[in-house]
Amino acid sequence: MATNITFHPGAVSSEERANLLGQRGITLWLTGLSASGKSTIATALEQHLLHLKKHAYRLDGDNIRFGLNKDLGFSEKDRNENIRRISEVAKLFSDSGAIAITAFISPYKADRNLARELHTKSNISFIEVFVDAPLAVVEQRDPKGLYKKARAGEIKEFTGISAPYEPPESPEIHIRTDQLDVAASVKVITEYLVSQGII
Repeated sequence: MATNITFHPGAVSSEERANLLGQRGITLWLTGLSASGKSTIATALEQHLLHLKKHAYRLDGDNIRFGLNKDLGFSEKDRNENIRRISEVAKLFSDSGAIAITAFISPYKADRNLARELHTKSNISFIEVFVDAPLAVVEQRDPKGLYKKARAGEIKEFTGISAPYEPPESPEIHIRTDQLDVAASVKVITEYLVSQGII
């Protein structure tokens, strides 16, 4: 970590910001296998929340790798750093009062726990959403042809095939996308946010 630096606090408290904006910031952390439906649900949820006049912003795994994380590969070390960076970015968005929606495979429990801890230390709500679909289902969907390539050995360290996915043990929200469509999945998340007084 850099030395000779000092954190410069702002003049607006979290409570004042929430009152002025009419909402408090949170992070919705969507995790699940590739092709489980994370990005599709995140996109629909962002649109739905914006139509409800809520400031929401989606941070998508593939999109982030075009810019902020374009220097990272898919080794375990790089995956850890990918999630560490996006955890910090999501925390900044939610600290600003936005509903940050992240859609990342984030296969390791330790990384997701780190993301939660970063938010908890800053008194920011962190809501883990397990976007769950069996491996057989996501392999059948395979919209990008990645599972086929992984099975053929063309992609190394592919989550669910040659690299592990550690499912959440107690997520705040658990969505089975082999049983629910996108609209129903968005409804489940929205109803949770309403029940928690977030929207």
